[in-house]
Amino acid sequence: MEKPKDQARRRRLVVKIGSATLTTSESSIDYGFLDELAAQLDTVRREGWDVVVVTSAAIACGLEALGIARRPTDMPSLQAAASVGQSALSTAYAAAFGKRDMLTSVVLLTRRDTADRTAYLHARDTLCRLLELDVVPIVNENDTVSVEQIRFGDNDTLAALVACLIDADLMVILSDIDGLYTANPQIDSSATLIPCVDRVGRDILAAAGGAVSGVGSGGMITKIKAARVLMAAGIPMIICQGRRAGCVADAARGLPVGTLFTAPERPHEITPKKLWIALGDAVHGTLVVDEGARAALVERGKSLLSVGIREVRGSFDYDDIVDVADETGHVFARGRAAAGSDLVALACGKSRDEVAANAILSVLADKPVVHRDELVLFE
Repeated sequence: MEKPKDQARRRRLVVKIGSATLTTSESSIDYGFLDELAAQLDTVRREGWDVVVVTSAAIACGLEALGIARRPTDMPSLQAAASVGQSALSTAYAAAFGKRDMLTSVVLLTRRDTADRTAYLHARDTLCRLLELDVVPIVNENDTVSVEQIRFGDNDTLAALVACLIDADLMVILSDIDGLYTANPQIDSSATLIPCVDRVGRDILAAAGGAVSGVGSGGMITKIKAARVLMAAGIPMIICQGRRAGCVADAARGLPVGTLFTAPERPHEITPKKLWIALGDAVHGTLVVDEGARAALVERGKSLLSVGIREVRGSFDYDDIVDVADETGHVFARGRAAAGSDLVALACGKSRDEVAANAILSVLADKPVVHRDELVLFE
C-alpha cells in the first residue's frame, strides 16, 4: 500500500554533487568545499529543510588514497579504488558535517536495488526514516560491486531516483557549469544561460547535447533527462555552479541560481508506481509510435495498442521497461511492456481483430502493449 504524502512534514531537499565540484584538480577531496557545503546545509536545515546528499568521486578518492596517479582501465582496479575511496569519502563527510552536529549515514545503491519494486519501497522507507531521525543520508552508487554502474552509471539519474523516493520538494545539482546554455559555451561565445525551463522538448535536449559538463560521468544530457522525470513528478530541479558562494541556500530560498526546471503542476497522474517505472529500472528498448498513438497517449490518456506501433528497437522481455518515442526519435514516455520485443514486433501496426485472428499474437488481443497505469509521460 502506498503511503500518503504527509502535509505536515518538513520540506525535503536533494543535493547532488559532481566529481569535478567535490575534488581538486588533482582529484583529491576538496575539504574546504565540504566545510562550506556543510555550513550551507546546516543553514537550510535550520530553515526547515531535511537534506539528502547524493555524492560522486569514490573512485577518484580511492585512487588518491592508493597512490595511483593514472586512472586504471581494468575493472578490478576500479572497483578496488571505489572500495577504498568510499571509506575516505564517508569519513570526510562525517568529519565536515560533524563539526556542525549533523549526523551522516552511508546509503549505497545500484539499479539492482531499485529494479525490484519491493526493494524500491524498502529503500524509500529507509531514507524517510533516516530523515525522521534527523540524519543527513549520504547516497552513492555502489561502484564496488556494480560493473554496469562504473561503465554507464551517472549520479544525476541516481539523484533523481532519490528525489522521487523521498518525494522531495527540490533537487539541486552542483556542477562545474553555471547551468544549461543555449549551446556549449566552451566552443560558442554567443551561448547564453537559460534561466528557466518549463518544458523539456527537442530544443532543450538539443541544447543539452551540446553543453557537456566537465569531467562528470553523465554530462549535461543526463541532467536534462533527470529533470524531465522530476518535472513529470512535480519536483523542481536546479543546475548551478557548485562553487558559487551560498548557491544551495539561495536555491532553497527561491532565489535565482543557475537554471531552474519548473514543476508548476502535475498534468498527468504520477503515482509512486509510475515513478518506479520512470527511474527504478534500466530501459531495455524503444517503441516507435505514429502520431495518432502519440496523441492518444498524451492528449487522451489512453493505453498504447499494437496498431499505433511502427517499429521496435532493442530486445526486451515481458515486464521490462521501454521508452516510447515518436517517429522523429523523440522520447516522450516510458512504460512497462506487456510482451517481449519479438512478439510486439510481429504485432506492429495490426488492429485488435488482426491480432486476435493470429494464433501467435492472440495473447495481445485483450490487453495493450503498455497499459496507461504503467506509463509515464514526460510532457
